[in-house]
Amino acid sequence: MTIPGDIVDRAYKGTATKEDAFALLDVNPFELYTLADDLRKEAVGDTVTYVTNRNIYITNMCKGSCGFCAFREGEGYILTIEEILAQVGEAEKAGAVEICIQGGYLPQLDLEFYNEIVRSIKTNYPNMTIHGFSPMEIHYASSLSGTPLEEAFSELKKNGLGTLTGTSAEILSDRVRKIICEDKITTGQWVETIKASHKTGLRTNATIMYGHVETWEERFDHILTIRDIQKETGAFTELITMPFMPYNNRIGEEMLRSGKFMTTGTEDLQLIAIARVLLNKHIDNLQACWVKLGKKLAQVALSCGANDMGGTLMEDQITLASGGSNGEYLPPEELEWTIRSAGRIPMRRNALYEEM
Repeated sequence: MTIPGDIVDRAYKGTATKEDAFALLDVNPFELYTLADDLRKEAVGDTVTYVTNRNIYITNMCKGSCGFCAFREGEGYILTIEEILAQVGEAEKAGAVEICIQGGYLPQLDLEFYNEIVRSIKTNYPNMTIHGFSPMEIHYASSLSGTPLEEAFSELKKNGLGTLTGTSAEILSDRVRKIICEDKITTGQWVETIKASHKTGLRTNATIMYGHVETWEERFDHILTIRDIQKETGAFTELITMPFMPYNNRIGEEMLRSGKFMTTGTEDLQLIAIARVLLNKHIDNLQACWVKLGKKLAQVALSCGANDMGGTLMEDQITLASGGSNGEYLPPEELEWTIRSAGRIPMRRNALYEEM
């Protein structure tokens, strides 16, 4: 099936609908990829971005019981400020320009602890960009102290938080969330928290973690929810599509027993391409997450609507714990080689997509 002209017109105008997205699932995938690639080129040209960064996991403990999480293994820990600063120092020596701080949500991790982290990093490493915390973490910490969300984000921003992550979104469907992460914030709470961060001037990325119990319609609804927020705030920097890793976690084990495995490469590329169509004129940057997709499929995704390769990472313990086999560090030289061999122009960026 050839893509109907009216769908192409709406794609270029930035008004594509959920019905258009469903129709695109039935077209020849290579026609879909070509449309998404054309939209990518019009939006951002032939530059492909990446960031030199390090993930720092401040804890491997969490009050939640998410069925997709494989990270809570072994003896629990919470890093001290000194331990966090030591990891930041190692990252700076290795050439990282961004620290991505991740953790769970615990009563011990209150707003003052988060503020102390960003204050300490900015005091000791003033040139390091801090991309950190999830909407879930800040929503929980704010509720513990009764602090309004906007006030909490304003304080974090004042102390040095550069950007908030758009994680803990998973799939923005309460039906799905009751199955995979019942203890987590609801769809409405996630939206409320993201909007509050945007109102204080913090920008965030957006994520979708797919390939478990959700439907294609719920994927499309998720992306369109992101688009609606972007129309209101304009503060999303990118969308990261992340296929579910099914190993060493409850949801994955149930899938494997039923004969369902990970998403196919075609499905991964279709989602990236359709996300480009739905988000055109709204969010310019789509990341091909190499640590989830693998380096080769991430490179192919650059011809299917993606224009960013994510980060060098230095380590991604969460993906490895869930059975990811694509490594935990990719040197900048290899990332740039991968980008150039796809016929694109590499550019190192920060979290705000500014050239570094």
